[in-house]
Amino acid sequence: MLKRKDLLGIKELERGEIEEILNTAVEMKKILKQNVKKVPHLQNKSVVILFHENSTRTRMSFELAAKFMSASASNISIATSSVQKGETLIDTGKTLDALMTDIIVIRHSAAGAPHLLARHVRAGVINAGDGMNEHPTQALLDMFTMRERFGQIEGLTVGIYGDILHSRVARSNIYGLNKMGAKVKVFGPETLLPSGLERLGVKKAGSMEELIEGSDVVMGLRIQLERQKKGLFPSIREYARYYGFTPERTRLLKKQALVMHPGPVNRGVEITTPVLELSQSVINEQVTNGVAVRMALLFLLTRGIRP
Repeated sequence: MLKRKDLLGIKELERGEIEEILNTAVEMKKILKQNVKKVPHLQNKSVVILFHENSTRTRMSFELAAKFMSASASNISIATSSVQKGETLIDTGKTLDALMTDIIVIRHSAAGAPHLLARHVRAGVINAGDGMNEHPTQALLDMFTMRERFGQIEGLTVGIYGDILHSRVARSNIYGLNKMGAKVKVFGPETLLPSGLERLGVKKAGSMEELIEGSDVVMGLRIQLERQKKGLFPSIREYARYYGFTPERTRLLKKQALVMHPGPVNRGVEITTPVLELSQSVINEQVTNGVAVRMALLFLLTRGIRP
């Protein structure tokens, strides 16, 4: 079992812990394939989903993961919560503790918010995305998808393209893939690439063609318009032309390569509809795998060491 009460980021996980989560997710996916998707693994456990940002996939994925394992799952709407009255994150956490919550799943626009919350609550805390920092469960489901298709992650070449600078998905994937022995290369406008890429253990490609060629996985990222300042690239049309995955570029794709994207997709911007519909596209499968991975995390964290 995981010897921690929280999952705050991939950066702090050891390779063995990642493997334990992925192995447990294999068993959880078997449950999803059953006609009756209900097991008592989290019976009498309480999961609260506390999202300060909009979400469809991640929120629903956690809610279904909890319900499939018989936990009591509650969503808190920030728009109608006491946060609007000035309640602090720490006070919200202490209130949830007093309500005997076992797991708090938090998404927040401020980097480090889950870490702050975890220091002040008894409940386990899962980071569902914090600012421009990390999105650990997305990286875990991405790695699960890769391992399921290829049998292993070690030795794979993964190309990630798009808005690397603002992407917490990219950051968590880079941390995780490096720990698991994969090679990572990235591509995007210079204004959307963070400084010090080499220190992160990745290689910078010179073009989309170079990124796609030789990659076992090609992962697109959504343009994070809500996190950007103006002027980071000239226009959507130009971005799509030089930095998007177009049908013409599929000729460079390896026969067994996977096309991935965390969603939601900006069709015609970072990726076109014909590419999304390729047999190698596993974007919908990623969504299913997200439920299995989050089921695994809820199961492991509720049985971990408590302080």
